[in-house]
Amino acid sequence: MPMATKPSFPMQKAYDVIIVGGAMYGSSVAWFTANNPDFDGSILVVERDPTYEFSSTAHTNSCIRQQFSNEINIRISQFGAEFVKNFRQFMGDDPRVPDVVLQNYGYMYLADTEEFAGVLRESQHTQQKCGAGTRHMTAGEIGEAYPFYHLDDIIAGNHNLVDEGYFDGNTLFDWWKRSAREKGVEYIDNEVVGMTKNSAGTGVDTVTLRSGDVISCGMVVNASGPRAVLTSRMAGIEIPVEPRKRYTFIFDAEQPLDRDLPLTIDPTGVHMRTDGQYYLAGCPPDVDVPVDYDDFVEDHNIWQDKVWPIIATRIPQFEAIKLINSWAGHYAYNTLDQNAILGPHNEVKNFLFVNGFSGHGFQQSPAMGRGMSELIVHGEFRSLDLSPFGYERIANGQPFVEKAVI
Repeated sequence: MPMATKPSFPMQKAYDVIIVGGAMYGSSVAWFTANNPDFDGSILVVERDPTYEFSSTAHTNSCIRQQFSNEINIRISQFGAEFVKNFRQFMGDDPRVPDVVLQNYGYMYLADTEEFAGVLRESQHTQQKCGAGTRHMTAGEIGEAYPFYHLDDIIAGNHNLVDEGYFDGNTLFDWWKRSAREKGVEYIDNEVVGMTKNSAGTGVDTVTLRSGDVISCGMVVNASGPRAVLTSRMAGIEIPVEPRKRYTFIFDAEQPLDRDLPLTIDPTGVHMRTDGQYYLAGCPPDVDVPVDYDDFVEDHNIWQDKVWPIIATRIPQFEAIKLINSWAGHYAYNTLDQNAILGPHNEVKNFLFVNGFSGHGFQQSPAMGRGMSELIVHGEFRSLDLSPFGYERIANGQPFVEKAVI
């Protein structure tokens, strides 16, 4: 993929923090760190594609849910919802910052087996203990609330109408980036192409840019999205993160539904939801394998042969629909457990990960950005204990189990 512009150059020869990647996570970490009153250092964000055209950020569906099976993931999303709903306040009551609306139509998980219904019931109990508003519903209760579903094969479902749904994540990204710059963070259009470590191999001393600049660093933050392993290899580190295609389809319905469609996770793996005046559907490919970093080619048969038949079966009113738009994006897919890798490497101590979100990135970005800033500034997590996402489990091959992965 060609670079969009000629490279720009760093203003300094050394920075306290160099962030590799300036999209949602690079900008989240940059903003939270620069906004930390105990931080008085310098931050450089290096972004290889300043248009962000092919970033995961540009292809996001911007959804947020509390329906996870693990408490820490629930807490992360609860802070995310709080941040979204009070965005202007978190941004220092800046009158330029717009309000961000959280559309609370919720997620609807549908179970067609007793086993999955049991998993949903157990997850609902965990969510309830955390204060989430999730209801475990029978098929009859689902049909009463949403009569447009075809539910003959459904046993039960989980649904939550509190702080769960859709938000405009790109507004967060835009303002994090803008505000970070105003707070002194330097963004450059360039690319990190190499790193040198100290003689003991315990830290990264310098990073080399495509422009030829060699810059000293205090810490390096890997915020490279699906390209995370390419960045980590420069420091001699392997992580199980690879690009996986995910498809999104926007469609219009000849007979629109009479109420909002929750983000419905069909037992087939296809999901769908209201999207303004239209509807959105998405899915992984049937053969879910790593793809080339620059491969965004769509398989149009997926809509015709898979997605449309499934959504028309689940919602008969969707038999007459018109495809408006579609695209393929990339998950930064953690093949070990589909959860984030967060924090320092166990040997290269100043190399920090914020990687492998596997589709949870936007909704987790406020809590994860805040947590990373706490690590950078204080050397520890202070708001939420995010240590379960640490690199140690990667080194030991011990998955962090989360049953609610889409």
